[in-house]
Amino acid sequence: MEATEQATCPVRDYTTLRPPAPAMTAFEEMDEHRAHARPALHTEDAQGYRVFTDHDAVADGLRQADLWSSSAVFPFEPEPDRVMVPIQLDGDRHTAWRRLLAAWFTPGRVRAMRDDQRRLAASTVDGVRPRGECDFLADVAKVFTSAAFLPIMGVAPEDVGRFLEWTDGLHFRGDDPEQARKTQQTAAAEMTGYLGELLERCRRHPDPARTDIVAAAACWRIDGVPPSDEDLVNCLMTVLGAALETTASQLTWTAFHLATHPDDRLRLVRDPSLVPGMVEEGMRVYPIATPTRKATRDAEFQGCPVRAGDVAVFSLAAAGRDERAYRHATEVDLDRRGARHLSFGAGRHTCLGAHLARQEMALLLQEWHRLIPDYELAKAPQERATMIWSLDELRLRWG
Repeated sequence: MEATEQATCPVRDYTTLRPPAPAMTAFEEMDEHRAHARPALHTEDAQGYRVFTDHDAVADGLRQADLWSSSAVFPFEPEPDRVMVPIQLDGDRHTAWRRLLAAWFTPGRVRAMRDDQRRLAASTVDGVRPRGECDFLADVAKVFTSAAFLPIMGVAPEDVGRFLEWTDGLHFRGDDPEQARKTQQTAAAEMTGYLGELLERCRRHPDPARTDIVAAAACWRIDGVPPSDEDLVNCLMTVLGAALETTASQLTWTAFHLATHPDDRLRLVRDPSLVPGMVEEGMRVYPIATPTRKATRDAEFQGCPVRAGDVAVFSLAAAGRDERAYRHATEVDLDRRGARHLSFGAGRHTCLGAHLARQEMALLLQEWHRLIPDYELAKAPQERATMIWSLDELRLRWG
């Protein structure tokens, strides 16, 4: 590194693929990184890359799609063999796919699902209430988000259980890397096979009454040309991953906060209108995604010299907990107003399903606290902070 680069981007001990650790370890370490490396740190992890730690730098980078390409989503894989559609596409190609998907995530369409999703949230919580204990992640968050979203895709209710198993398989880690790889590959193959068959069934037996994503995808055109089935299934897999795993993980971090901060929990119980604010604060203080970008050209960005092909992580955890952007930034404040966060991203790649995710999280938290108002941790959770910062499980108990 050049001397000028070291002055603005000091070398720090940071790695993307972190081992399991007690919950909050990664957030607290990122707070420490930001305190000593602003606007960015340089890590020698993988081939070497920057991690931007300053809120304004993160926002600026995510919005500058002309400088920072989304083609690399893993900092350790700057030239991926496989591209995830549409999140690894740039420019007009990304816009074309996003436009095809957008109709299912409009505010009006999401609001129309509210009553059904509230009933589903209540039945999910009712299902675990008699036990007196549960793993909130596996038994509640994943079950609810899957049952709420998969019908939008066109998945039959009786197949939701299969998708829960496949989703777990896709994210299986375990202690044996080879076994983990085989489990992930098997789950991916079975899920892609299911989606491919569903697409073909929709083509053979078109049903004008169907309004789901897969039925529409069977007839999609981009510039008048139908996408390949490989690209269609790729896109559907990407949408499923974004809709299921991320929403469930974000919900679980919020539940962890409430289980460890009883004053906030009691306020939600007494005043459910505070829940939407808790959703926003939970996303700001405990953001789960770590967006990665690759420079398209030589430039200077936030005082750091950048060369074409350089990879950078734009840390949402650092941005959301930045004291220069938010007062008492590392604390949840249910009375905070107007504090916009970056946890759904920014710019062209802002999360398409943000309205849906917000609604699902708010409804589940409202129904949980209506039916199970008094609960606590049954076991201290472990986190796995890699590309998605998630908890392994969240065991809660109640009387």
